[in-house]
Amino acid sequence: MKQVTIYSTPTCHFCQMAKQFFADNKIEYTNHDVSTDVEKRNEMIEKSGQMGVPVIYIGDEMIVGYDEEKLRSLLGL
Repeated sequence: MKQVTIYSTPTCHFCQMAKQFFADNKIEYTNHDVSTDVEKRNEMIEKSGQMGVPVIYIGDEMIVGYDEEKLRSLLGL
């Protein structure tokens, strides 16, 4: 299984949808709360060029926002 990482905030609706998708599909993931973790926020901006969340990495593939179809494709679901 590819490594899954999400950069998110607790108040982001699309972040919650992504995390629920992972839970429903039993996908383990690493969450970085960029509302409190400045280092991870800077890392997210540097890697993605984005200030909005969620930014999701499936292996080396980046998804900005919640795109269930692309998540399913990259995860082989």
